[in-house]
Amino acid sequence: MPISKIIKIAQVLFSIAGRYLIFAGVFYLFFYVWKKRAYWHAKIQQRYPENKHILREIIYSFFTILIFGAVIMLVIFASKQHLTRIYPSISDKGYAYYFLSIGLMILMHDTYFYWTHRAMHWKPLFKLMHKTHHLSTNPTPFAAYAFHPLEAIVEIGIVPLIAFTIPYHGTALTIFSLYSLLLNVTGHLGYELFPKGFTTHRLFKWHNTSTHHNMHHRLVKCNYGLYFNIWDRLMGTNHPDYEKSFDQIVEKRKKAKSKEGIALLPDELATE
Repeated sequence: MPISKIIKIAQVLFSIAGRYLIFAGVFYLFFYVWKKRAYWHAKIQQRYPENKHILREIIYSFFTILIFGAVIMLVIFASKQHLTRIYPSISDKGYAYYFLSIGLMILMHDTYFYWTHRAMHWKPLFKLMHKTHHLSTNPTPFAAYAFHPLEAIVEIGIVPLIAFTIPYHGTALTIFSLYSLLLNVTGHLGYELFPKGFTTHRLFKWHNTSTHHNMHHRLVKCNYGLYFNIWDRLMGTNHPDYEKSFDQIVEKRKKAKSKEGIALLPDELATE
């Protein structure tokens, strides 16, 4: 293999791994190490996962990064062969379409994720691949990429789907990828940061929360959406206590803040 291809592969892998470690690492260090006690009142499940669970999430994520890198390299190769719908200059289609394409990617991914996610909850597929991700019943930011290799292939499938179906600029796909990673990490954060009334607001209720996805990890058969709460509402797959659970967490957070003190971290609740 030519040295130039080896360098390109290494660049792609380092880029994916670097983004994952920066996004997941920064959120983990802030909420699980530096401000662990200060934000205890915002912890959705009032316990922390043991180090062995966190290590498992990181190990599975390493294999996910390798798979993501392989698929992205195939898309890059296809683009160089003029097989994808990438275009070289933003001016080719203008900035209006450029930003529209990012929104379209997000909506495509939200739909793709919901339906592939529901499919992976079919019992045979769940046992084969998706159960690995659900080993994180009390997830941390590192769970964002903690997939079985087969599920990792499904997850990265959105990239070739975009590349072969809609005109896109390379930087638009990069922005979408960063947005996706950010929302994935915060969805697995384990802390609720959104304000009171978020899940009942006529506009904001269509966006998901950390509570929403945390309930999915804990209760399994509900709350399948990624970015938005559109498909779950349309298909009736929100957990019936979702809004109630969100309100309880926010109320607990509010009461703790009103006391103007650092929340205590009971030893018996510190780890699972």
